[in-house]
Amino acid sequence: MKSELVVNVQPSDVSIALLEDSRLVSLQKESRNVSYAVGDIYLAKVKKIMPGLNASFVNVGHEKDAFLHYLDLGPHFSSYHEFVFKQLLEDKKRIPSISKSKLLPDIDKHGTIGDVLAPGNELLVQIVKEPISTKGPRLTTEITFTGRYLVLIPFSDKISISQKIKSTEEKLRLRQLIGSIKPKNFGVIVRTSAEGKRVAELNHELKTLLKCWDDTIAKAQKAEAPSLLFEEESRIVGVLRDIFSPTFENVYVNDADTFAQISKYVNLIAPESKDIVKLYEDEVPIFDYFNITKQIKSSFGKTVSFKSGAYIIIEHTEALHVIDVNSGNRTKAGSDQESNALDVNMRAADEIARQLRLRDIGGIIVIDFIDMNKAEHRQRLYEHMKEVMANDRARHNILQLSKFGLMQITRQRVRPAMDITTTETCPSCYGKGEVQPSLLFTDTLREKIEYLIKDLKIRGFKMYVHPFIDAYIKKGIFSIYRKWKFKYGFRFKIIPDQSLAYLQYRVIDKASNELDLKEEKDLASSSTKNKSKTKNRNQEE
Repeated sequence: MKSELVVNVQPSDVSIALLEDSRLVSLQKESRNVSYAVGDIYLAKVKKIMPGLNASFVNVGHEKDAFLHYLDLGPHFSSYHEFVFKQLLEDKKRIPSISKSKLLPDIDKHGTIGDVLAPGNELLVQIVKEPISTKGPRLTTEITFTGRYLVLIPFSDKISISQKIKSTEEKLRLRQLIGSIKPKNFGVIVRTSAEGKRVAELNHELKTLLKCWDDTIAKAQKAEAPSLLFEEESRIVGVLRDIFSPTFENVYVNDADTFAQISKYVNLIAPESKDIVKLYEDEVPIFDYFNITKQIKSSFGKTVSFKSGAYIIIEHTEALHVIDVNSGNRTKAGSDQESNALDVNMRAADEIARQLRLRDIGGIIVIDFIDMNKAEHRQRLYEHMKEVMANDRARHNILQLSKFGLMQITRQRVRPAMDITTTETCPSCYGKGEVQPSLLFTDTLREKIEYLIKDLKIRGFKMYVHPFIDAYIKKGIFSIYRKWKFKYGFRFKIIPDQSLAYLQYRVIDKASNELDLKEEKDLASSSTKNKSKTKNRNQEE
């Protein structure tokens, strides 16, 4: 199977698409200036204790108070409490050392939040779930620092090895190796990617993670709650760290700075794969070139079709996601209804597993498969669903089909589900039903080009339009595009972009900044008025 990553960097966000045999299987979108992301560490203040929930609401600076449950304090909260409350925040002249502290016994699992916290307490907290809908972030005081090979856990002495490492000898080697290099009172989780790695590589990463901890507590002593203490060096590298695999054949990036970051990261963790990172410099949008835009538009609607005419319908409610499987107008029907139902359900399971990863759907998912009478067919579908979801990185649990033919799945949700609108509002009538002649759109584009070149004196800009408009403008030997070039000079380019609606366009300048033509026009108009007023004033004088 050919696996490729395509990274689309835009001014406000970054989209990372994972392709398997040129088919989109995962799409991750991250804001470039996101706040309260998973893994960020804050100095926060307890605002309110809720005994009924055995939890507290904590102020981390978000508009909604964050939620901290008693069980999210972690078993080592006694050691954490002693270090943070009595050493770190009380004595701000000296930075304390965990290795010189004594670990205390674990806290009672059945304790209450009021016994250990009070309003006004300051805490070091980490985001474990981003703000979703009307809810604030969810927090933990069990701080962790995640690397490519290791996860560092302060206030613990335990060494855990990934269950995906099957070799007993390798597990023993890694346990002894980590035990010899880790400092006292720090726990370590050894990740799957550490399998077969040398001591020098693991030791280098462990020192990097320890420095992150030292920098965090140093900032905490000088900060005032609420304030951010630690975040990923680069959001893009943070996302890439969890999905990158040396088995990828290519990683394409359309931004030079991001390309340098990713190249440096790949060279660090997999030097033998450094040549797979490639800078995409074509003018055609990168997602259009790799046919990703079309796949996004066909995969994120309410109805998703797959082979043989069958389709699924995905509905989202406040409490759960509901997926209905329909056979549709199948062209290849079996000899009986039971075999048809099994075939459609098996194909639907493949597509549903892909959709859960693609949309990052979490929480409770209920799937209404086509009814099957035979118990062996129901068991076969259940086992197939487990098999196709085995590659899903998010924690999940799948239940057997119920009496009503329903399958229930729970899937880890740490971010809002990705919801991409695939319908387009008509940019000519804006939903009123009165459409202006589309031929006049070429006059609009010509006016904008003339305004940019003659009034704003902008050179070398690119205008992106819908592919149909691009084809219409450029058709024929004496095309409209050629006439504009002769009239206004070769100072601009028109490029097709599949992500745009039919009568939509956008303009990018030489510095890759998107131009707001309305705002530019207002500024130009204001400047003209000011010049006119100055001229009149001079004449009066």
